[in-house]
Amino acid sequence: MSYETDITIIGAGVIGLGIAAQVANGKREVYVLEKNETFGQETSSRNSEVIHAGIYYPEDSLKARMCTEGNAMLYELCEKHGIGYKRLGKIIVAADETEVSDLEMLLRRGKRNGVLDLRMLSTRELKEVEPNVKGIAAIFSPSTGILDSYALMTYFIQRAKDGGAEIAYKSRVVGIEKIGDGYRVTMEDGFSFTTLVLINSAGLHSDGIAELVGIDASRAGYKLHYGKGEYFSVGHGKNRLVKRLIYPVPPKREDVGIHVTLDLEGRMRLGPNLRYVDRIDYAVDDSQRQAFYNSAIRLLPFLEYNDLEPEMAGIRPQLQQPGGDFRDFVIRHEYDRGLPGFINLIGIDSPGLTASPAIARYVGGMVDEILFC
Repeated sequence: MSYETDITIIGAGVIGLGIAAQVANGKREVYVLEKNETFGQETSSRNSEVIHAGIYYPEDSLKARMCTEGNAMLYELCEKHGIGYKRLGKIIVAADETEVSDLEMLLRRGKRNGVLDLRMLSTRELKEVEPNVKGIAAIFSPSTGILDSYALMTYFIQRAKDGGAEIAYKSRVVGIEKIGDGYRVTMEDGFSFTTLVLINSAGLHSDGIAELVGIDASRAGYKLHYGKGEYFSVGHGKNRLVKRLIYPVPPKREDVGIHVTLDLEGRMRLGPNLRYVDRIDYAVDDSQRQAFYNSAIRLLPFLEYNDLEPEMAGIRPQLQQPGGDFRDFVIRHEYDRGLPGFINLIGIDSPGLTASPAIARYVGGMVDEILFC
């Protein structure tokens, strides 16, 4: 049978837009469906905007691979297309002797992941590069930076449109039916159309989209957990006291810890924390201020409680349960579930922003195999 479009992508966050930019080549009909009024309204715009190096993730995981590849790709994109960025570097600091062994483990893991520019800093070297940071040892990651995520998504949109893609906002998907070797997609307003390839890049709602196509999310291991991360800004000129991103040794398996980030204007903020919640809610709980202060003061002795003000919150679509084992990105063509042409992207939490161009290239390869087989 004939289909009304070749490729449909559900979700116009940074991942969906990156995929659209990758697969729209002027020869294919490509649609991007977004339930919100514009692009990047959820996880993609509520994060630290950090270009990660790839230190924290298990060797050979998709997170490690996509992050290290995406890191190099992002810097190249930013430089070539005028996307705002700064290669600030990151310092992961051991506050006391009990954290040094974990710091050394992170160094070994990062190097196994291909982050070869990492190096240890002694107490003296840490004081030389960041005199206002307290610690006894640190890892220096020169390839960590920050970028303008809005500008990156704008670039992906323009590239996708140049390739003939169309983006439909306020287009919530409520039904998916397998037909022939493709899919019928039904929108909230009753409009439906058919597509040969369907890509689920719905972020916080990707497990629900998987269920619409007939996958039991719980049995498949696709059930998402909402990991809320809050941020507090740091005022009173304290931003001038550090030059780089400052991170603690990760306190637990599913979290890298409350850290110091700087934006492109030099503003400082602390965050995110990690609190599992049952619903999507972007309010910042001011009662968390004390916990933020207690965490940050270990490394930043110049901070005072009144320097902190609530700023924003984001929600991460996490496959990992509270206290659970590491869960990797799910990026999967579901042909063995009887769903040829359906590609699932689920649990794309951190480092999803950094990994976005590499994930787009990876999914683009899947799409080529589907359309050319």
